[in-house]
Amino acid sequence: MSDTETTTTRAPDAPHPLRWTALGLLGLAQLMLILDITVVAIALPDMGVELNLGRAALTWVVSGYALTFGSLMLLGGRAADLFGPKRVVLAGLAVFTAASLAAGLATGAPLLLAARIAQGVGAAMLSPAALSVVVRLFDGNERNRALGIWSALGGGGAALGVLLGGLITAGPGWAWVFFVNVPVGLGVLVSLARILPSLPRAASGSLDVPGAALVAAATGALIYALIRAGDHGWLNIVTVALVAASAAAYAAFALWQRRAAAPLMDLRLLGRRPVVAGTFVIAVTTALMVGAFFLGSFYLQNRQGHSALITGVLFLPVALLTMAAAAASGRVIGRLGARLLAVLALAIAAAGFLVPVLWSGTTAMVIGVSVAAAGLGALFVVASATALASVAPHEAGVASGLVSTFHEFGASAGAAAVSSAAATSIAAHASAQSASGFDDAFLVATSIAAVSAVIVMWLIPAKQQ
Repeated sequence: MSDTETTTTRAPDAPHPLRWTALGLLGLAQLMLILDITVVAIALPDMGVELNLGRAALTWVVSGYALTFGSLMLLGGRAADLFGPKRVVLAGLAVFTAASLAAGLATGAPLLLAARIAQGVGAAMLSPAALSVVVRLFDGNERNRALGIWSALGGGGAALGVLLGGLITAGPGWAWVFFVNVPVGLGVLVSLARILPSLPRAASGSLDVPGAALVAAATGALIYALIRAGDHGWLNIVTVALVAASAAAYAAFALWQRRAAAPLMDLRLLGRRPVVAGTFVIAVTTALMVGAFFLGSFYLQNRQGHSALITGVLFLPVALLTMAAAAASGRVIGRLGARLLAVLALAIAAAGFLVPVLWSGTTAMVIGVSVAAAGLGALFVVASATALASVAPHEAGVASGLVSTFHEFGASAGAAAVSSAAATSIAAHASAQSASGFDDAFLVATSIAAVSAVIVMWLIPAKQQ
């Protein structure tokens, strides 16, 4: 009990002297997790040919990682509260690095899929625990700046992954999309072990295994339903059954949390307006970002005939603007307030999504998605700052896990919505060689951004003076 912080402790009087270095290393680790999604996606064709993988196996190379990552993050956040964030960060990074080596050495589907699932386990430990460290190392305006840097790396990672995936696949080969994680992971692991402060455990008790199993099953079923909806439709019987099973598992989880002696999370956390607002913003932002990424990538390659490598180069402005906007927002959110910044950012995103509708061609697509990405980069900061601003140290891990989970919900929903809306329209107009499918999808994105701007005006609390 002596190493447990009280709930009223916010931050030490003397900030840790190496907190910015620690942030850089944690951000690099988080960047690896984000890059691993899109880098691997670009390498899938070559991977399938060399390992003789069918469509189903290739789908699970991506989905297995996303499902495991998304469904276990709440557990990873709670583990950080119970066992100390440093231990969980280092353990998660070690698992992810070892699994990356195994994936690169894979000679068939069984080892590759097992390694991808193990990568997801490591990522689910590392991501919320690392964000918990950031929340506890920084306070006030410094925290906003730190969250800006954190969001910049995460927000730009997906777009950078397209470029890096093309370069690596065209160069040393698909296995190196995994091998590159090994030296980087080991270097970050050794450095963090030396400089990361041993933040005391923020909570006491034992890990709620039944609660963790229920919420993992519920989250995994929902994410899988969202992934399936992109290929099979929202009203597919299996998709509907998965959503129903997820709802039942979440209900069982809520009932168990009221009875458990040491619950996985305090359900009252979900009733706090800042937490609800932050999770809403992160889900919408990620959905729009992933939607724009897939629409832009598909348009540039299939409509305009660009190679994967050229497409990656064209996405570089998207990544840079996302990072720049996130970093700048971390500096101004304290002056503007989260509500005003969110409304402005969503308006910018909506305007960007309209550009490819009004004008056609590669230039219009790159400009439109880049402008939208600038707005979305700012929203990543709004989401984290809003959701985590008022949490106590003993809640930092589980709150970070909650934010990270809704990040995955948004990513899955965005991909599913774009696949459904755009694919149906494109198929209907394919004979006329029309781009109306893309227009329809970008109009949906514009509408979501505009409606969300109205919602956040009410949902996000007013700036506290």
